[in-house]
Amino acid sequence: MLEHIGYLITALTFLVYAMGIGSTLHAIMSARTPQGAIAWSVSLCTFPFIALPLYWIFGRTHFNGYVDARRTRDQRTNPLIKETLMKLPDSVPDALDRTPDEGVMENLAAMPFTNLNQVDLFTTGADTFASIRAAMGAAEHYILIQFYIVRDDQIGREILASIAEARSRNVEVYFLYDEIGCTRLSPEYLQDLRRMGTRVSGFRTTRGLKNRFQLNFRNHRKIVVTDGRVAFIGGFNIGDEYMGRSKRFGPWRDTHCQIMGPAVLAVQLAFVSDWNWAMESFPEGLDWTPRPAPERDEKLLVVPSGPSDQMETWKLLMLQCIRQARDRIWIVSPYFVPDSDVVSALQLAALRGVEVRIMLPEKADHLMVWFASFTFLAQLNMPQIKFHRYTPGFLHQKVLLVDRTMAVVGTANADNRSFRLNFEISLVGRSQEMIEKVEEMLEEDFKHCRQTGADDYNARPFLFRFAAQTCRLMAPVL
Repeated sequence: MLEHIGYLITALTFLVYAMGIGSTLHAIMSARTPQGAIAWSVSLCTFPFIALPLYWIFGRTHFNGYVDARRTRDQRTNPLIKETLMKLPDSVPDALDRTPDEGVMENLAAMPFTNLNQVDLFTTGADTFASIRAAMGAAEHYILIQFYIVRDDQIGREILASIAEARSRNVEVYFLYDEIGCTRLSPEYLQDLRRMGTRVSGFRTTRGLKNRFQLNFRNHRKIVVTDGRVAFIGGFNIGDEYMGRSKRFGPWRDTHCQIMGPAVLAVQLAFVSDWNWAMESFPEGLDWTPRPAPERDEKLLVVPSGPSDQMETWKLLMLQCIRQARDRIWIVSPYFVPDSDVVSALQLAALRGVEVRIMLPEKADHLMVWFASFTFLAQLNMPQIKFHRYTPGFLHQKVLLVDRTMAVVGTANADNRSFRLNFEISLVGRSQEMIEKVEEMLEEDFKHCRQTGADDYNARPFLFRFAAQTCRLMAPVL
């Protein structure tokens, strides 16, 4: 009996080490960074019993299947969008008015900048969800809703009531959520949605035999579209903490955008991509007619990004913003763990004399990310680079401001998750109206910050600094 057990253990050990070697070959061929390939290769060959399951969960760098699903979508929708944009010629800027930098960003987005848009910024959950519920109340045909986190709490029930009211008017509602972000969402909430006739789905990251271990990817987008006329994107999720009702976090500082005009179609297209992946079907009866905004003419670009992209879209967009800055670049991110490319770009910007201001939260909601961010206080210790900690409550907004020429607001952070693992969506604005609003908004935020720097890291105890460096090493899976 013992002899058979010994043979079984030997065979199992051989199998695990063989699978470790096979996974090592996969890591070498598919890892997005050399550092990641080396780290996984050493771990898989040395400690396969531990590293193998971790690699299957956290080592994936590409979202299998989504590319094919998006290709199917593109074949159906892209000709339609190009055709409809031609119906409103003034919505697409003339090629002579397009700068090389704008051409780069359009190539990243696979969509053009559009004119005739209007964007309004909201900085509180109360204003954001009041506007969202008003748009839902005015919808006549359909509502598309997508959030990373949905809570069955007060604001969650208020959104549910708005959906019920829309359904009573025979408005079609499509509701998409991320299963990992919504692990605490009650089954009763989803049951209530389905009883109303709402079309509901999780993002289904693990759909398909090859994807059953794809647990490290997230759909971090927050999208609402009504009738193809109004769209919302930004940092707010559906939860009472985003309304500032959390005793732990206090006032919640975030930024959300309401968009009107042709750019709404690009937001709608991002939702269609995700719904197509989750349900293997397209929402029916969507309006793809571009319409000018009622009040303003703003130049906007919607940039979806994610692990299905051929390139690291969000990271390249951030690098492009830093590269083209001549006077200033302000970065606001609750999760600031950039990779070496972004760090080098910020250092070069500082050497060019660019004012670099980085706003981070004082409070932590993800402790490992909060620890890791401290290491950059020392690495980016240059006179032109200033770090600021927002003190009144939790800072969750994701904003970039470049000179007086461009502003970016969306869902993407300055970390590995947003660069490589999360599906995100960002709005790039070139209008003076949006740039001035973002500037005024951030100037007010800086008044409520304390300036910090390398001393705030170097003066910490050794165990704190060791924990920070260890968390930074874990950045690829944070």
